[in-house]
Amino acid sequence: MTHNSAQYVHLVAEIEKRVFADRAQYLGDPDFVDSRIDELLNDDYIRRRAQEVKPNAISMDVGAGTGLEEHDTTHYSILDQWGNAVSNTYTLNLGFGSGVVVTGAGFLLNDEMDDFSIKAGVPNAFGVVGSEANEIAPGKRMLSSMTPTILLRDGKVAMVVGTPGGSTIFTSVFQSILNVLDFGMSPLEATGAARFHHQLLPPDLILMQRDSPLPEETLSILGDRGYKTRDIYNYGDIQMIYDDGDTVQAASDPRNRGESRVIELATEAAPDQ
Repeated sequence: MTHNSAQYVHLVAEIEKRVFADRAQYLGDPDFVDSRIDELLNDDYIRRRAQEVKPNAISMDVGAGTGLEEHDTTHYSILDQWGNAVSNTYTLNLGFGSGVVVTGAGFLLNDEMDDFSIKAGVPNAFGVVGSEANEIAPGKRMLSSMTPTILLRDGKVAMVVGTPGGSTIFTSVFQSILNVLDFGMSPLEATGAARFHHQLLPPDLILMQRDSPLPEETLSILGDRGYKTRDIYNYGDIQMIYDDGDTVQAASDPRNRGESRVIELATEAAPDQ
Protein backbone atom coordinates (compact mmCIF):
# COMPACT_ATOMS: atom_id res chain seq x y z
CA MET A 1 0.00 0.00 0.00
CA THR A 2 1.17 3.51 -0.72
CA HIS A 3 1.21 6.16 1.99
CA ASN A 4 -2.24 7.68 2.68
CA SER A 5 -3.88 5.68 -0.09
CA ALA A 6 -7.55 4.87 0.44
CA GLN A 7 -6.76 1.29 1.48
CA TYR A 8 -4.09 2.44 3.94
CA VAL A 9 -6.45 5.02 5.50
CA HIS A 10 -9.22 2.42 5.73
CA LEU A 11 -7.08 -0.21 7.47
CA VAL A 12 -5.47 2.18 9.93
CA ALA A 13 -8.89 3.72 10.71
CA GLU A 14 -10.26 0.24 11.43
CA ILE A 15 -7.31 -0.41 13.76
CA GLU A 16 -7.77 2.95 15.50
CA LYS A 17 -11.48 2.22 15.92
CA ARG A 18 -10.69 -0.98 17.82
CA VAL A 19 -8.07 0.74 19.95
CA PHE A 20 -10.67 3.27 21.11
CA ALA A 21 -13.22 0.49 21.76
CA ASP A 22 -10.78 -1.38 24.01
CA ARG A 23 -9.67 1.87 25.64
CA ALA A 24 -13.27 2.71 26.52
CA GLN A 25 -13.95 -0.73 27.99
CA TYR A 26 -10.78 -1.68 29.81
CA LEU A 27 -8.55 1.28 30.64
CA GLY A 28 -8.69 3.37 33.78
CA ASP A 29 -6.57 4.26 36.79
CA PRO A 30 -4.65 1.02 37.58
CA ASP A 31 -5.08 1.76 41.31
CA PHE A 32 -8.80 1.17 40.76
CA VAL A 33 -9.16 -1.23 37.82
CA ASP A 34 -7.13 -4.06 36.34
CA SER A 35 -6.35 -2.64 32.89
CA ARG A 36 -4.91 -6.01 31.79
CA ILE A 37 -2.29 -4.38 29.60
CA ASP A 38 -0.34 -7.62 29.14
CA GLU A 39 -3.43 -9.30 27.70
CA LEU A 40 -4.27 -6.35 25.46
CA LEU A 41 -0.71 -6.43 24.06
CA ASN A 42 -0.66 -10.21 23.63
CA ASP A 43 0.17 -11.18 20.03
CA ASP A 44 -2.73 -13.65 19.81
CA TYR A 45 -5.22 -11.03 21.04
CA ILE A 46 -3.95 -8.42 18.58
CA ARG A 47 -4.10 -10.99 15.77
CA ARG A 48 -7.73 -11.79 16.61
CA ARG A 49 -8.62 -8.11 16.59
CA ALA A 50 -6.87 -7.60 13.24
CA GLN A 51 -8.79 -10.52 11.73
CA GLU A 52 -12.05 -8.69 12.50
CA VAL A 53 -11.15 -5.95 10.03
CA LYS A 54 -12.99 -6.16 6.73
CA PRO A 55 -10.53 -5.23 3.97
CA ASN A 56 -13.17 -3.54 1.83
CA ALA A 57 -15.98 -2.54 4.20
CA ILE A 58 -16.49 -0.26 7.20
CA SER A 59 -17.15 -1.96 10.54
CA MET A 60 -20.21 -0.08 11.75
CA ASP A 61 -20.61 -1.70 15.17
CA VAL A 62 -17.26 -2.23 16.90
CA GLY A 63 -17.17 -3.24 20.53
CA ALA A 64 -14.37 -4.01 22.92
CA GLY A 65 -12.36 -7.14 22.23
CA THR A 66 -13.60 -10.36 23.79
CA GLY A 67 -11.57 -12.91 25.67
CA LEU A 68 -10.61 -10.37 28.33
CA GLU A 69 -12.17 -9.85 31.64
CA GLU A 70 -6.31 19.42 21.60
CA HIS A 71 -5.97 21.97 22.40
CA ASP A 72 -3.62 23.35 25.02
CA THR A 73 -1.11 20.56 25.48
CA THR A 74 2.67 20.87 25.22
CA HIS A 75 5.15 18.18 24.24
CA TYR A 76 8.94 18.16 24.13
CA SER A 77 11.39 15.44 23.09
CA ILE A 78 15.04 15.44 24.24
CA LEU A 79 18.03 13.19 23.48
CA ASP A 80 21.45 14.02 24.94
CA GLN A 81 24.96 13.03 23.85
CA TRP A 82 25.01 10.12 26.30
CA GLY A 83 21.80 8.58 24.98
CA ASN A 84 19.52 9.75 27.78
CA ALA A 85 16.06 10.53 26.44
CA VAL A 86 13.00 12.43 27.67
CA SER A 87 9.57 12.40 26.04
CA ASN A 88 7.28 14.69 28.02
CA THR A 89 3.67 15.70 27.36
CA TYR A 90 1.75 17.95 29.76
CA THR A 91 -1.61 19.55 29.33
CA LEU A 92 -4.24 22.04 30.39
CA ASN A 93 -6.78 19.98 28.38
CA LEU A 94 -9.22 22.62 27.04
CA GLY A 95 -8.59 26.32 26.49
CA PHE A 96 -7.22 27.95 29.69
CA GLY A 97 -7.84 24.69 31.56
CA SER A 98 -10.04 25.20 34.63
CA GLY A 99 -9.62 28.97 34.35
CA VAL A 100 -7.98 29.04 37.79
CA VAL A 101 -4.59 30.76 38.10
CA VAL A 102 -2.34 29.69 40.99
CA THR A 103 -1.94 32.80 43.15
CA GLY A 104 1.58 34.17 43.05
CA ALA A 105 2.76 31.55 40.55
CA GLY A 106 1.09 32.70 37.34
CA PHE A 107 0.16 29.31 35.84
CA LEU A 108 -3.22 27.75 35.18
CA LEU A 109 -4.69 24.57 36.61
CA ASN A 110 -6.02 22.05 34.09
CA ASP A 111 -9.54 20.72 33.57
CA GLU A 112 -8.60 17.07 33.11
CA MET A 113 -11.80 15.98 34.87
CA ASP A 114 -13.28 16.03 31.36
CA ASP A 115 -11.19 12.94 30.61
CA PHE A 116 -13.25 10.88 33.06
CA SER A 117 -16.33 9.04 31.81
CA ILE A 118 -19.13 11.08 33.37
CA LYS A 119 -21.58 8.44 32.18
CA ALA A 120 -20.95 5.25 30.22
CA GLY A 121 -21.37 5.91 26.50
CA VAL A 122 -21.58 9.71 26.88
CA PRO A 123 -18.77 11.48 24.96
CA ASN A 124 -16.43 14.03 26.51
CA ALA A 125 -15.42 17.32 24.90
CA PHE A 126 -13.33 15.46 22.30
CA GLY A 127 -16.14 13.05 21.42
CA VAL A 128 -14.47 10.11 23.18
CA VAL A 129 -16.69 7.65 25.04
CA GLY A 130 -15.78 5.52 28.02
CA SER A 131 -17.19 2.99 30.44
CA GLU A 132 -17.33 2.29 34.17
CA ALA A 133 -13.59 1.54 34.20
CA ASN A 134 -12.95 5.27 33.78
CA GLU A 135 -15.78 6.60 35.94
CA ILE A 136 -15.15 9.32 38.53
CA ALA A 137 -14.10 8.11 42.01
CA PRO A 138 -12.25 9.73 44.93
CA GLY A 139 -8.46 9.62 44.52
CA LYS A 140 -8.72 8.16 41.02
CA ARG A 141 -6.78 9.31 37.96
CA MET A 142 -8.59 9.86 34.68
CA LEU A 143 -7.53 8.44 31.34
CA SER A 144 -5.56 10.73 29.06
CA SER A 145 -4.58 10.56 25.40
CA MET A 146 -1.10 11.93 26.15
CA THR A 147 1.43 9.54 24.60
CA PRO A 148 5.07 10.50 25.21
CA THR A 149 7.00 7.74 23.43
CA ILE A 150 10.57 6.42 23.33
CA LEU A 151 11.54 3.64 20.90
CA LEU A 152 14.64 1.51 21.45
CA ARG A 153 16.78 -0.35 18.94
CA ASP A 154 19.16 -2.96 20.41
CA GLY A 155 18.81 -1.34 23.80
CA LYS A 156 19.63 2.18 22.59
CA VAL A 157 17.28 5.09 21.96
CA ALA A 158 16.20 5.23 18.31
CA MET A 159 13.25 7.64 18.45
CA VAL A 160 11.77 10.16 20.87
CA VAL A 161 8.35 11.42 19.81
CA GLY A 162 5.12 12.94 21.06
CA THR A 163 2.54 15.62 20.38
CA PRO A 164 -0.36 17.65 21.75
CA GLY A 165 -3.76 17.25 20.09
CA GLY A 166 -6.40 15.88 22.46
CA SER A 167 -7.79 12.53 21.39
CA THR A 168 -5.76 12.68 18.15
CA ILE A 169 -2.49 12.36 20.09
CA PHE A 170 -1.89 8.63 19.97
CA THR A 171 -3.18 8.16 16.43
CA SER A 172 -0.83 10.97 15.32
CA VAL A 173 2.14 9.45 17.18
CA PHE A 174 1.35 6.03 15.69
CA GLN A 175 1.18 7.33 12.12
CA SER A 176 4.36 9.40 12.48
CA ILE A 177 6.22 6.27 13.66
CA LEU A 178 4.87 4.29 10.69
CA ASN A 179 5.92 7.11 8.35
CA VAL A 180 9.56 6.67 9.40
CA LEU A 181 9.81 2.92 9.97
CA ASP A 182 7.46 1.61 7.25
CA PHE A 183 7.57 4.35 4.61
CA GLY A 184 11.19 5.46 4.98
CA MET A 185 10.38 9.12 5.54
CA SER A 186 12.76 11.53 7.21
CA PRO A 187 11.56 13.00 10.53
CA LEU A 188 10.65 16.25 8.76
CA GLU A 189 8.65 14.39 6.10
CA ALA A 190 7.04 12.18 8.74
CA THR A 191 5.93 15.06 10.96
CA GLY A 192 4.68 17.09 7.98
CA ALA A 193 2.74 14.35 6.20
CA ALA A 194 -1.07 14.48 6.17
CA ARG A 195 -2.56 12.60 9.10
CA PHE A 196 -6.05 11.24 9.72
CA HIS A 197 -7.97 10.12 12.78
CA HIS A 198 -10.67 7.66 13.77
CA GLN A 199 -11.92 7.29 17.36
CA LEU A 200 -14.68 4.66 17.23
CA LEU A 201 -17.72 6.95 17.01
CA PRO A 202 -19.15 7.79 14.55
CA PRO A 203 -17.98 4.50 12.97
CA ASP A 204 -17.87 5.86 9.41
CA LEU A 205 -16.20 9.23 10.09
CA ILE A 206 -12.56 10.02 9.21
CA LEU A 207 -11.16 13.27 10.62
CA MET A 208 -8.47 15.17 8.71
CA GLN A 209 -6.29 18.24 9.13
CA ARG A 210 -7.87 21.26 7.50
CA ASP A 211 -4.57 22.46 6.02
CA SER A 212 -3.32 19.00 4.97
CA PRO A 213 -6.20 17.02 3.43
CA LEU A 214 -5.86 13.52 2.09
CA PRO A 215 -5.44 13.12 -1.68
CA GLU A 216 -8.62 13.61 -3.73
CA GLU A 217 -8.38 10.06 -5.14
CA THR A 218 -8.18 8.68 -1.60
CA LEU A 219 -11.20 10.73 -0.51
CA SER A 220 -13.20 9.58 -3.53
CA ILE A 221 -12.53 5.90 -2.88
CA LEU A 222 -13.25 6.29 0.84
CA GLY A 223 -16.54 7.97 -0.06
CA ASP A 224 -17.44 5.04 -2.32
CA ARG A 225 -16.88 2.73 0.64
CA GLY A 226 -19.27 4.73 2.79
CA TYR A 227 -16.85 6.88 4.76
CA LYS A 228 -17.59 10.48 5.60
CA THR A 229 -14.78 12.96 6.19
CA ARG A 230 -14.59 16.11 8.26
CA ASP A 231 -11.88 18.69 8.83
CA ILE A 232 -10.64 19.60 12.28
CA TYR A 233 -8.40 22.54 13.08
CA ASN A 234 -6.17 21.41 15.95
CA TYR A 235 -4.30 18.27 14.97
CA GLY A 236 -1.24 18.34 17.17
CA ASP A 237 2.35 19.39 16.73
CA ILE A 238 4.58 16.30 16.43
CA GLN A 239 8.06 16.69 17.96
CA MET A 240 10.39 13.90 16.81
CA ILE A 241 14.02 12.93 17.25
CA TYR A 242 15.29 9.97 15.22
CA ASP A 243 18.67 8.24 15.43
CA ASP A 244 19.10 5.90 12.46
CA GLY A 245 22.41 4.62 13.79
CA ASP A 246 24.51 7.04 11.77
CA THR A 247 22.94 10.45 12.26
CA VAL A 248 20.50 12.13 14.63
CA GLN A 249 17.69 14.18 13.09
CA ALA A 250 15.13 16.33 14.88
CA ALA A 251 11.93 17.71 13.39
CA SER A 252 8.81 19.61 14.39
CA ASP A 253 5.50 19.59 12.54
CA PRO A 254 6.02 22.35 9.93
CA ARG A 255 2.36 23.39 10.18
CA ASN A 256 2.64 24.44 13.80
CA ARG A 257 4.86 26.49 16.07
CA GLY A 258 7.14 23.78 17.48
CA GLU A 259 10.87 24.08 16.84
CA SER A 260 13.67 21.53 16.82
CA ARG A 261 17.45 21.72 17.10
CA VAL A 262 20.39 19.34 16.92
CA ILE A 263 23.33 20.82 18.86
CA GLU A 264 26.79 19.40 18.21
CA LEU A 265 28.72 18.77 21.45
CA ALA A 266 32.04 17.14 22.18
CA THR A 267 31.35 13.69 23.60
CA GLU A 268 32.27 13.48 27.25
CA ALA A 269 31.93 10.79 29.86
CA ALA A 270 28.42 10.63 31.22
CA PRO A 271 28.04 12.43 34.54
CA ASP A 272 27.61 10.30 37.64
CA GLN A 273 24.15 11.77 38.17
